[in-house]
Amino acid sequence: MKTRIIYGPILSRRLGRSLGVDIIKNPDSRKNCNYDCVYCQLGHADYKVTGPEDVKGTITATKVIESIQSYHRNIDDLDYITFSGTCEPTLNLELGEMISNIKSICEHPICVISNSSLVGREDVRSNLAEADLLIATFVSGYEDTFRSINRPAPGIRLEDIIKGLKAIKSMEKRPKLGIEVMLVDSEIDFPVNCTDREIERLIEVLKQIDPDEIEILTISRPPAEKYITAVPDTRLKEIASRFDEEFGKDRVRLVLRGLKRGRSKMRHQNIDEEVYDLILRRPCTFRQICTSLGITDLELRPIIAKLMSSKSIVETGSSEEVYYKTP
Repeated sequence: MKTRIIYGPILSRRLGRSLGVDIIKNPDSRKNCNYDCVYCQLGHADYKVTGPEDVKGTITATKVIESIQSYHRNIDDLDYITFSGTCEPTLNLELGEMISNIKSICEHPICVISNSSLVGREDVRSNLAEADLLIATFVSGYEDTFRSINRPAPGIRLEDIIKGLKAIKSMEKRPKLGIEVMLVDSEIDFPVNCTDREIERLIEVLKQIDPDEIEILTISRPPAEKYITAVPDTRLKEIASRFDEEFGKDRVRLVLRGLKRGRSKMRHQNIDEEVYDLILRRPCTFRQICTSLGITDLELRPIIAKLMSSKSIVETGSSEEVYYKTP
């Protein structure tokens, strides 16, 4: 099974340009995960797994190393090698071995972007200890809000996630811990986690976890549920200021939609495949694809036309902002 390697800017200001590694691929569907988040840019989980033992289609450590050995040399401005992709990377229990082996062949720091679901497991924390940076998503300090937004598989409890994140922070060998606070609004009043009540509880719980840094952001692509909407920039700034008061400005990062990036310096091997892989990982606008892969409008137009003609991708979003995604 092929290891999916995708290069481009990650939303986090912390990461800059990242080489993304997707280490879980279900051969029977496009996406499997242990969450079915209302805000997910990839749509609904086709197969919601309960844990690593339930996963179909994990990539082996050997396959990952073979891919990384040749691929990372094609990029001149790489900031991180990042484990993320279409599913939760900690569902692959070879993650720690992958990170250790990558560190033996290149000097780039390694980040894991996680939904936090499995940090209550000791074997998962042991795997994460090998990384340089862990960005863990956290949406609410209330169980009912957490369950309504993330819609986890049976057996996943908010209490275990909080304990797991606290345990990571206290490990002797550990990654730098960043918490990604994904805020959402809703046209039907619930689920919402940007109210004053929710923010105060988030602050209370994050003080217990004591992360090294906190990112405040909202959705920037079409979500799985149409009733979910982005939190306005004015409200995001208010929330970020509240976090600044409690945690200090040096620990809090506000990520606003439309964050600009410079053109990449990537040497392409198969640009058609790289465009498709990027869209498979996350819905993108025409401009986002150009920026992520460092290609021009003239280069991208025929590729998009070919992918649309073969029905490999479809358009979504509004007339003002069209996104390309896989069906």
